[in-house]
Amino acid sequence: MAGNTSSPGTTVASRVLALLGAFDTEHRRLTLTDLARRAGLPLPTAHRLAGELVAAGALAKRPDGRYVVGRMIWDIGLLAPVETGLRQVAEPFLHDVYAATRATVHLAVRDGDEVLYLERMRGRTSVPVVSSIGSTLPMHATGVGKVLLAHAPDDVRARVLASLTRVTRYTVTQPGLLDEQLVRIRRDGYATTYEEMTLGACSVAVPVRREDEVVAAIGIVVANLKRDRARLVTALQVAAQGIGRQL
Repeated sequence: MAGNTSSPGTTVASRVLALLGAFDTEHRRLTLTDLARRAGLPLPTAHRLAGELVAAGALAKRPDGRYVVGRMIWDIGLLAPVETGLRQVAEPFLHDVYAATRATVHLAVRDGDEVLYLERMRGRTSVPVVSSIGSTLPMHATGVGKVLLAHAPDDVRARVLASLTRVTRYTVTQPGLLDEQLVRIRRDGYATTYEEMTLGACSVAVPVRREDEVVAAIGIVVANLKRDRARLVTALQVAAQGIGRQL
């Protein structure tokens, strides 16, 4: 049975998949009208199905009325072989870094023009951070994000450099200055931030490579980098090399 639809032959499942498929890296937040248009569905049908998906946790509705992908979809996505494999390989190395530093440790990948957090380990004494597993943040304001941006394709870097937003008063929003930082990151092998995403939080991050390709970044968030930066960089690089060898 195709179900009650204005498009004969389409099933409920195909319409639900069309709604979910309306989201991509360029369309993360959609109004109901945009959702219906991109899914090719009548507005009443889109409204009914979107409501059911929100109730199930597959979509979430923001205070401004726009829809975003829900946590349920993220949890299912983590079961995909690529992300699951990366997290499983990285987990013991991240635990080692956390045990040695007692600081917040991140594993992240690039998701379009943002950084997507796959794992976060922190304790009660860790510096407060705004990241969470499954969340995305601006690449230019985070340590792991700067690493991934430094090794991103030219078109991605160009888009990010053209739209730098200020998160704190320390966020780098000058394209020329950030571009210079990206050159140093590629040269030195690590990135740093100083209260650029959250006041009172600094970070250092390094790339994770599979052969010659940067596939992820791992980082540490601390209150101050002045004294321990070299030690933290070394700990991260050892972990990143271990992860890379097993990928």
